Amino acid sequence: MATNDQHVDCSRATWRKSTRSSGNGECVEIATSAETVAIRDSKDPDGPKLTITRPAWAAFIHRVKDGRSGL
Repeated sequence: MATNDQHVDCSRATWRKSTRSSGNGECVEIATSAETVAIRDSKDPDGPKLTITRPAWAAFIHRVKDGRSGL
């Protein structure tokens, strides 16, 4: 489930890129908390953030690893 980023304070979040990032600027970054995972475009760190629940993030990662992401 996605949540509205206006209700999640990301001001002190620690953002990280995937270790598989190629460094070409086409990356997303994530920051985690106890309840949520926030996702942002690395080229626009002050732009919008998508926040989802940790179970939704885990399900997404599982689908990507299984090749079922639909991307």
